[in-house]
Amino acid sequence: MHAVKAVGESDYQRRIANVGQGRILPGTSIEIIREPKGRGNYTRALFDFDGTLSLLREGWQSVMAPMMVEELAGLPGSEPEDELCAYVDDLILRTTGKQTIYQMMDLCNEISIRGGSPLDPAVYKKKYLDLLMECIKNRLEGVRCGQIDPQDMLIPGSYAILDALKEHGVQVYLASGTDEANVREEAELLGIAPYFGERIYGAIEDYKNYSKARVIERILQDNNIAGDQLLGFGDGYVELDNTVAAGGTAIGIATDEVNKDGRIDVFKRDRLAGVGADIIMPDFSDAGTLVAYLFGAID
Repeated sequence: MHAVKAVGESDYQRRIANVGQGRILPGTSIEIIREPKGRGNYTRALFDFDGTLSLLREGWQSVMAPMMVEELAGLPGSEPEDELCAYVDDLILRTTGKQTIYQMMDLCNEISIRGGSPLDPAVYKKKYLDLLMECIKNRLEGVRCGQIDPQDMLIPGSYAILDALKEHGVQVYLASGTDEANVREEAELLGIAPYFGERIYGAIEDYKNYSKARVIERILQDNNIAGDQLLGFGDGYVELDNTVAAGGTAIGIATDEVNKDGRIDVFKRDRLAGVGADIIMPDFSDAGTLVAYLFGAID
Protein backbone atom coordinates (compact mmCIF):
# COMPACT_ATOMS: atom_id res chain seq x y z
CA MET A 1 0.00 0.00 0.00
CA HIS A 2 1.32 3.43 -0.92
CA ALA A 3 1.74 6.11 1.74
CA VAL A 4 -1.26 8.42 2.09
CA LYS A 5 -0.56 12.10 1.61
CA ALA A 6 -2.68 14.38 3.78
CA VAL A 7 -4.07 17.41 2.02
CA GLY A 8 -6.10 20.43 3.03
CA GLU A 9 -4.63 21.27 6.44
CA SER A 10 -0.99 22.13 7.01
CA ASP A 11 1.18 21.26 9.99
CA TYR A 12 2.27 23.89 12.48
CA GLN A 13 4.44 26.58 10.92
CA ARG A 14 5.85 29.37 13.01
CA ARG A 15 5.10 32.73 11.37
CA ILE A 16 6.84 35.01 13.88
CA ALA A 17 10.28 34.01 15.14
CA ASN A 18 10.41 35.88 18.42
CA VAL A 19 7.48 37.46 20.20
CA GLY A 20 8.27 39.79 23.08
CA GLN A 21 6.07 40.37 26.09
CA GLY A 22 2.97 42.37 25.24
CA ARG A 23 1.18 44.73 27.58
CA ILE A 24 -1.13 43.29 30.22
CA LEU A 25 -4.56 44.82 30.70
CA PRO A 26 -4.58 46.18 34.27
CA GLY A 27 -5.95 43.80 36.86
CA THR A 28 -6.11 40.87 34.42
CA SER A 29 -4.00 38.15 32.81
CA ILE A 30 -4.88 39.35 29.30
CA GLU A 31 -1.80 39.99 27.18
CA ILE A 32 -2.18 42.35 24.21
CA ILE A 33 0.56 41.42 21.77
CA ARG A 34 -0.67 43.76 19.03
CA GLU A 35 -3.54 46.20 18.80
CA PRO A 36 -6.43 44.51 16.93
CA LYS A 37 -7.73 46.23 13.80
CA GLY A 38 -11.39 45.47 14.36
CA ARG A 39 -12.01 46.91 17.82
CA GLY A 40 -15.62 47.98 18.22
CA ASN A 41 -16.60 46.42 14.91
CA TYR A 42 -16.88 42.68 15.63
CA THR A 43 -20.02 40.84 14.54
CA ARG A 44 -18.93 37.18 14.41
CA ALA A 45 -16.74 34.94 16.58
CA LEU A 46 -15.35 31.48 15.88
CA PHE A 47 -14.48 29.16 18.76
CA ASP A 48 -12.47 25.97 18.71
CA PHE A 49 -13.94 23.33 21.04
CA ASP A 50 -11.50 20.96 22.77
CA GLY A 51 -9.07 22.87 24.96
CA THR A 52 -10.68 26.21 24.12
CA LEU A 53 -14.07 25.60 25.73
CA SER A 54 -14.32 21.89 26.58
CA LEU A 55 -12.11 19.87 28.90
CA LEU A 56 -13.96 16.60 28.37
CA ARG A 57 -11.15 15.29 26.17
CA GLU A 58 -8.27 16.71 28.20
CA GLY A 59 -5.33 14.31 27.97
CA TRP A 60 -6.20 12.95 24.51
CA GLN A 61 -2.54 13.20 23.49
CA SER A 62 -1.63 10.61 26.13
CA VAL A 63 -4.04 8.23 24.41
CA MET A 64 -3.00 8.88 20.82
CA ALA A 65 0.75 8.78 21.40
CA PRO A 66 0.99 5.24 22.88
CA MET A 67 -1.33 3.94 20.17
CA MET A 68 0.92 5.36 17.46
CA VAL A 69 4.05 4.06 19.15
CA GLU A 70 2.49 0.60 19.38
CA GLU A 71 1.73 0.61 15.64
CA LEU A 72 5.26 1.74 14.74
CA ALA A 73 7.30 -0.29 17.20
CA GLY A 74 8.84 -3.44 15.82
CA LEU A 75 8.70 -2.42 12.17
CA PRO A 76 11.93 -3.08 10.23
CA GLY A 77 12.92 0.58 10.14
CA SER A 78 11.71 1.66 13.57
CA GLU A 79 13.85 3.61 16.01
CA PRO A 80 14.55 2.55 19.60
CA GLU A 81 11.42 3.06 21.70
CA ASP A 82 12.60 6.21 23.48
CA GLU A 83 13.40 7.88 20.15
CA LEU A 84 10.13 6.68 18.70
CA CYS A 85 8.17 8.14 21.63
CA ALA A 86 9.87 11.53 21.15
CA TYR A 87 9.20 11.42 17.41
CA VAL A 88 5.51 10.64 17.91
CA ASP A 89 5.15 13.38 20.51
CA ASP A 90 6.57 15.85 17.99
CA LEU A 91 4.29 14.55 15.24
CA ILE A 92 1.21 15.09 17.43
CA LEU A 93 2.44 18.52 18.47
CA ARG A 94 2.84 19.55 14.82
CA THR A 95 -0.68 18.43 13.95
CA THR A 96 -2.77 19.31 17.01
CA GLY A 97 -5.92 21.07 15.81
CA LYS A 98 -6.17 19.23 12.50
CA GLN A 99 -8.90 16.70 11.87
CA THR A 100 -8.06 13.36 13.50
CA ILE A 101 -8.11 11.61 10.13
CA TYR A 102 -5.12 13.67 8.99
CA GLN A 103 -3.16 12.56 12.04
CA MET A 104 -4.00 8.97 11.16
CA MET A 105 -2.84 9.61 7.58
CA ASP A 106 0.45 10.78 9.06
CA LEU A 107 0.59 7.53 11.03
CA CYS A 108 0.07 5.57 7.78
CA ASN A 109 2.95 7.47 6.20
CA GLU A 110 5.20 6.68 9.16
CA ILE A 111 4.30 2.99 8.99
CA SER A 112 5.16 2.92 5.27
CA ILE A 113 8.43 4.77 5.80
CA ARG A 114 9.49 2.14 8.34
CA GLY A 115 8.71 -0.76 6.00
CA GLY A 116 5.23 -1.65 7.19
CA SER A 117 1.94 -2.02 5.32
CA PRO A 118 -0.58 0.41 6.84
CA LEU A 119 -4.30 -0.19 7.03
CA ASP A 120 -6.81 2.43 5.96
CA PRO A 121 -6.47 5.61 8.07
CA ALA A 122 -10.10 5.23 9.17
CA VAL A 123 -9.18 1.97 10.92
CA TYR A 124 -6.58 3.72 13.05
CA LYS A 125 -8.96 6.60 13.73
CA LYS A 126 -11.60 4.20 15.05
CA LYS A 127 -9.03 2.42 17.23
CA TYR A 128 -7.87 5.73 18.70
CA LEU A 129 -11.41 7.01 19.32
CA ASP A 130 -12.41 3.74 20.98
CA LEU A 131 -9.43 4.07 23.33
CA LEU A 132 -10.21 7.74 24.00
CA MET A 133 -13.89 7.07 24.75
CA GLU A 134 -12.85 4.38 27.22
CA CYS A 135 -10.53 6.89 28.88
CA ILE A 136 -13.08 9.70 29.22
CA LYS A 137 -16.30 7.69 29.70
CA ASN A 138 -16.44 8.50 33.42
CA ARG A 139 -16.34 12.23 32.66
CA LEU A 140 -19.11 11.95 30.10
CA GLU A 141 -21.29 9.80 32.32
CA GLY A 142 -20.56 11.97 35.35
CA VAL A 143 -21.89 15.06 33.57
CA ARG A 144 -24.87 13.15 32.16
CA CYS A 145 -26.01 11.87 35.54
CA GLY A 146 -25.30 15.10 37.43
CA GLN A 147 -22.36 13.86 39.48
CA ILE A 148 -20.01 16.29 37.69
CA ASP A 149 -20.90 19.96 37.27
CA PRO A 150 -20.61 20.87 33.57
CA GLN A 151 -18.61 23.95 34.57
CA ASP A 152 -15.89 21.64 35.89
CA MET A 153 -15.48 20.30 32.35
CA LEU A 154 -15.24 23.77 30.79
CA ILE A 155 -12.38 26.25 30.56
CA PRO A 156 -13.03 28.73 33.40
CA GLY A 157 -15.24 31.61 32.29
CA SER A 158 -16.64 29.86 29.19
CA TYR A 159 -20.25 30.80 29.93
CA ALA A 160 -19.15 34.34 30.73
CA ILE A 161 -17.40 34.95 27.40
CA LEU A 162 -20.33 33.53 25.44
CA ASP A 163 -22.81 35.67 27.42
CA ALA A 164 -20.69 38.81 27.02
CA LEU A 165 -20.39 38.37 23.26
CA LYS A 166 -24.12 37.67 22.99
CA GLU A 167 -24.86 40.91 24.83
CA HIS A 168 -22.84 42.77 22.17
CA GLY A 169 -24.79 41.11 19.37
CA VAL A 170 -21.91 38.89 18.26
CA GLN A 171 -23.00 35.66 16.58
CA VAL A 172 -20.83 32.73 17.66
CA TYR A 173 -19.70 29.65 15.73
CA LEU A 174 -18.08 26.44 16.89
CA ALA A 175 -15.54 24.61 14.69
CA SER A 176 -13.56 21.55 15.73
CA GLY A 177 -11.28 18.87 14.36
CA THR A 178 -13.32 16.37 16.39
CA ASP A 179 -16.16 14.55 14.61
CA GLU A 180 -19.19 16.80 14.28
CA ALA A 181 -21.64 14.38 15.91
CA ASN A 182 -19.43 14.21 19.01
CA VAL A 183 -18.95 17.98 19.13
CA ARG A 184 -22.71 18.55 19.01
CA GLU A 185 -23.36 15.93 21.68
CA GLU A 186 -20.63 17.19 24.02
CA ALA A 187 -21.57 20.87 23.54
CA GLU A 188 -25.13 19.95 24.51
CA LEU A 189 -23.88 18.03 27.52
CA LEU A 190 -21.87 21.05 28.69
CA GLY A 191 -24.77 23.45 28.25
CA ILE A 192 -23.16 25.61 25.58
CA ALA A 193 -24.93 24.30 22.48
CA PRO A 194 -27.77 26.88 22.71
CA TYR A 195 -25.28 29.71 22.22
CA PHE A 196 -24.29 28.29 18.84
CA GLY A 197 -27.56 26.80 17.57
CA GLU A 198 -26.93 25.15 14.21
CA ARG A 199 -23.57 26.93 13.85
CA ILE A 200 -21.62 23.91 15.15
CA TYR A 201 -19.13 22.30 12.78
CA GLY A 202 -16.78 19.37 13.10
CA ALA A 203 -15.02 16.70 11.09
CA ILE A 204 -17.16 14.78 8.63
CA GLU A 205 -16.61 11.54 6.72
CA ASP A 206 -15.90 13.51 3.54
CA TYR A 207 -12.96 15.14 5.29
CA LYS A 208 -11.73 17.04 2.22
CA ASN A 209 -14.91 19.13 2.31
CA TYR A 210 -14.39 20.36 5.86
CA SER A 211 -11.80 22.55 7.50
CA LYS A 212 -11.79 25.46 9.91
CA ALA A 213 -10.57 27.66 7.07
CA ARG A 214 -13.67 26.73 5.07
CA VAL A 215 -15.91 27.56 8.02
CA ILE A 216 -14.31 31.00 8.25
CA GLU A 217 -14.67 31.55 4.52
CA ARG A 218 -18.33 30.62 4.76
CA ILE A 219 -18.90 32.97 7.71
CA LEU A 220 -17.46 35.92 5.80
CA GLN A 221 -19.22 35.12 2.52
CA ASP A 222 -22.64 34.21 3.90
CA ASN A 223 -22.77 37.31 6.07
CA ASN A 224 -21.05 39.59 3.55
CA ILE A 225 -18.60 40.89 6.13
CA ALA A 226 -14.93 41.83 6.08
CA GLY A 227 -12.32 39.78 7.92
CA ASP A 228 -11.75 42.46 10.54
CA GLN A 229 -15.26 41.81 11.89
CA LEU A 230 -14.22 38.30 12.93
CA LEU A 231 -12.87 37.11 16.27
CA GLY A 232 -11.17 33.73 16.47
CA PHE A 233 -10.67 31.95 19.82
CA GLY A 234 -8.48 28.88 20.09
CA ASP A 235 -5.85 26.93 21.96
CA GLY A 236 -4.44 25.48 18.73
CA TYR A 237 -2.55 26.87 15.79
CA VAL A 238 -5.09 25.92 13.09
CA GLU A 239 -7.96 28.20 14.04
CA LEU A 240 -5.68 31.10 14.95
CA ASP A 241 -3.61 30.79 11.77
CA ASN A 242 -6.83 30.70 9.74
CA THR A 243 -8.24 33.72 11.59
CA VAL A 244 -5.10 35.76 10.98
CA ALA A 245 -5.11 34.78 7.29
CA ALA A 246 -8.70 36.03 7.00
CA GLY A 247 -7.82 39.40 8.55
CA GLY A 248 -9.54 38.71 11.86
CA THR A 249 -8.43 39.11 15.46
CA ALA A 250 -6.86 35.93 16.86
CA ILE A 251 -7.20 35.27 20.60
CA GLY A 252 -5.09 32.46 22.01
CA ILE A 253 -6.30 30.50 25.03
CA ALA A 254 -3.20 29.17 26.77
CA THR A 255 -4.75 27.19 29.60
CA ASP A 256 -3.00 24.81 31.95
CA GLU A 257 -5.71 22.20 31.41
CA VAL A 258 -4.67 20.02 34.34
CA ASN A 259 -4.38 22.61 37.12
CA LYS A 260 -6.73 25.33 35.78
CA ASP A 261 -5.09 27.76 38.19
CA GLY A 262 -5.34 30.90 36.06
CA ARG A 263 -1.69 30.95 35.04
CA ILE A 264 -0.53 31.04 31.45
CA ASP A 265 0.84 27.82 29.99
CA VAL A 266 4.15 29.24 28.77
CA PHE A 267 4.64 26.65 26.05
CA LYS A 268 1.17 27.22 24.62
CA ARG A 269 1.65 30.97 24.81
CA ASP A 270 4.83 30.82 22.73
CA ARG A 271 3.25 28.44 20.23
CA LEU A 272 0.14 30.60 19.71
CA ALA A 273 2.12 33.82 19.56
CA GLY A 274 4.26 32.18 16.88
CA VAL A 275 1.30 31.92 14.49
CA GLY A 276 0.27 35.52 15.04
CA ALA A 277 -2.13 35.58 17.99
CA ASP A 278 -3.06 39.20 18.75
CA ILE A 279 -4.19 38.51 22.30
CA ILE A 280 -3.37 35.68 24.71
CA MET A 281 -5.07 34.78 27.96
CA PRO A 282 -5.00 31.76 30.30
CA ASP A 283 -8.80 31.28 30.30
CA PHE A 284 -11.98 33.37 30.20
CA SER A 285 -11.97 34.49 33.83
CA ASP A 286 -11.52 38.08 32.64
CA ALA A 287 -14.19 37.78 29.95
CA GLY A 288 -15.91 41.04 30.88
CA THR A 289 -12.72 43.06 30.66
CA LEU A 290 -11.71 41.39 27.39
CA VAL A 291 -15.01 42.22 25.71
CA ALA A 292 -14.93 45.77 27.09
CA TYR A 293 -11.49 46.15 25.49
CA LEU A 294 -12.56 44.57 22.19
CA PHE A 295 -15.46 46.98 21.89
CA GLY A 296 -13.49 50.06 22.88
CA ALA A 297 -14.96 50.64 26.34
CA ILE A 298 -11.46 50.50 27.84
CA ASP A 299 -7.94 50.87 26.49
